[in-house]
Amino acid sequence: MEKFYLTTAIAYASRKPHFGNTYEIIMSDAFARFQKSQGKDVFLCTGTDEHGQKIENLATEAGITPQAYVDGVSGEIKKIWDLMGVEYDHFIRTTDDYHVAAVKKIFKKFYDKGDIYKGFYEGWYCTPCESFFTETQAAGGICPDCGRPVTQAREEAYFFKMSKYADRLIKHIEDNPGFIEPESRKKEMVNNFLNAGLQDLCVSRTSFKWGIPVDFDEKHVTYVWLDALTNYITAIGYDPDKSFEEQSEKFKKWWPADVHIIGKDILRFHTIYWPIFLMALDLPLPKKVFGHPWFNFGNDKMSKSKGNVVFADELAETFGVDAVRYYALSEMPYNSDGSITYESVISRYNNDLANNLGNLVSRTHAMTKKYFGGIVPAPEKCEPIDDELKAAVAKGISESVKLMNAYHVADSLDEIFTMLRRANKYIDETMPWALAKNEEDKPRLATVIYNLLETIRVGAVLLAPYIPQTAKNIFSQLGTDKTDFASVSSFGALEAGKPLGEAFTLFARIDEKKFLEEMEAKIKAAAEAAKPIEEPEHEAEIGIDAFSAVELRVAEILSAEPVPKAKKLLKLQVDLGYEKRQVVSGIAKFYTPDQLVGKKVCLVTNLKPAKLCGVDSYGMLLASGEEDVRVVFLDPEAKNGDRIH
Repeated sequence: MEKFYLTTAIAYASRKPHFGNTYEIIMSDAFARFQKSQGKDVFLCTGTDEHGQKIENLATEAGITPQAYVDGVSGEIKKIWDLMGVEYDHFIRTTDDYHVAAVKKIFKKFYDKGDIYKGFYEGWYCTPCESFFTETQAAGGICPDCGRPVTQAREEAYFFKMSKYADRLIKHIEDNPGFIEPESRKKEMVNNFLNAGLQDLCVSRTSFKWGIPVDFDEKHVTYVWLDALTNYITAIGYDPDKSFEEQSEKFKKWWPADVHIIGKDILRFHTIYWPIFLMALDLPLPKKVFGHPWFNFGNDKMSKSKGNVVFADELAETFGVDAVRYYALSEMPYNSDGSITYESVISRYNNDLANNLGNLVSRTHAMTKKYFGGIVPAPEKCEPIDDELKAAVAKGISESVKLMNAYHVADSLDEIFTMLRRANKYIDETMPWALAKNEEDKPRLATVIYNLLETIRVGAVLLAPYIPQTAKNIFSQLGTDKTDFASVSSFGALEAGKPLGEAFTLFARIDEKKFLEEMEAKIKAAAEAAKPIEEPEHEAEIGIDAFSAVELRVAEILSAEPVPKAKKLLKLQVDLGYEKRQVVSGIAKFYTPDQLVGKKVCLVTNLKPAKLCGVDSYGMLLASGEEDVRVVFLDPEAKNGDRIH
């Protein structure tokens, strides 16, 4: 079998991936499944990039170690990849021991070879992108990739001699037209970076510690991109101590990669730095780097502050996994950014999946059951219009395959759905319900129904890489085991005389108005939550003596009941260990009595007694908020009566 090794860019383990991040793994999985359907031996590698200053900062903010932080985020990323039905062959983490060991050796190999030297880095650095920029590239102190502010950095660092390999890389790009795709991306890399002259690349950092240490100079950690890029070879067993000929059979089988599927924003790292690193290691270059566009929310980038971040797992709760996969794959253009809106998600779902595909399967299954007792009929009487349908099926097969091989994923899917639309039109043209009225038209009816069932089967075979569970559901309803790509080489593989499986709805229509109202409410809530809190008015400063004058102690709530004729008040009996007291608190709108009994609270015990709605109160509970009050609950192990300092 011909091998096919494809990789995704490993996801940066800083935050939960949004819909745009998830597109890449969905596309890569669809492409891997497609190549398998074409009879190739496929290896799909994905994973998480877990080092760098940004992660160290986030871990510090969270009050945990960087390793604990990336363990959590990497686990969440893997969970979403699994939810999306991704059949990856290897999930690498850059904190994996074997990867760390290999990167250390690679760095030393570059140094021993004279490709790395020590110096000082001074210039602009973007922490979110983990990228260095020149004064010209970071015009106005703004990162050219993400648009965030960059900072000036000066530190001791090791540098890689990029210029040593620049001419060789330019020649490789010229001699291999398909190395960088789309073509526009190639022109961007050549004109903006290579022809402008490559500067030596900073490949170590000393201003933070969360990275792979440089063995021979341990105050340095390896630059995160040198660390991350090498995952494509360490994941398949690369040993830096051996030549290519001496590598393991696994490595020699899969390398070079057939394609790196990445986002357009990291093309520079994959088409300039990575090929040069491979040249320095005397390894073959990947056959292709495909830089896909981005998904924006409408016309804007997804942003938490705007409340427009969309997550694939949340969409799947409403629409299902295959609907999310279908939307991602059908909506992203080949060479320009895609756009996601909730309106377009619903439109794609209702029009393409529920109406075009789902309704075609449902109608055809129902007619087969009604007119032929659920048994696949044998075609008996053909007419010219049948040839038109078969021609549409043949075109759907050939064009979808050709386009998928060229990475035009959305166009490939469109060809399949064009074929399905033609089948729906065929129903209207042949009018099976009219043929069923006359016994002499039964042979013609059998042919029409068979052609529809076979077209649906072919559609399921073609759709299997894109929406695999839906394809399985269709095969189940057809009661067929003719599911491989070889079975569509000619029209008619569906076996007549066999019973169909049980019918069920593939995609139930979504109520657009109701869904959009719910999403609008969620977006508003998210935007409100993301707004920075305005600094409140402060009380005058007090000394420690004034603070110490307030006696705070641990109290356990023994009972709670409403105060008659007072909607806001609850009467509480509390235990301070050395005595019991009655306290009246204005928390009735926010807590029921059963939510409070047994809880430990913070009580102001030296407050003068007060009478509230005729009920005596001997203290006050600590709580936060004005409109949404929340009682400050203490650790259940706190001892009743203990002083709170």
